[in-house]
Amino acid sequence: MRLLLTWAINAAALFALPFLMTSIRIDSVLTALVAALILGLINTLIRPILVLLTLPVTFLTLGLFIFVINALLFWLTANLVGGFQVAGFWSAFGGAILYSIISWVLSSLLLDKK
Repeated sequence: MRLLLTWAINAAALFALPFLMTSIRIDSVLTALVAALILGLINTLIRPILVLLTLPVTFLTLGLFIFVINALLFWLTANLVGGFQVAGFWSAFGGAILYSIISWVLSSLLLDKK
């Protein structure tokens, strides 16, 4: 049940982004659900490999390169999911940051602390 609630929270965070950034567009709630699922899979499977491969760059930038990785994965998700559009890299950069903040706030409000 917790997994489904987390998925719904992430979809709600994605669905809120077009109201905050005009350069991001999501056509429907179903698109947000699919995009949240794909983004979760990408972050689970691909992100650890990218973080490991770019560890020297991440170390040199004091961890700031993680933001670039997040933006690229967010942009990749937008390219894979029809109906979810991101205008460019900087839109993906800002969108990934806002998505993380919204998701974190909603998760801290709605999920148990267990």
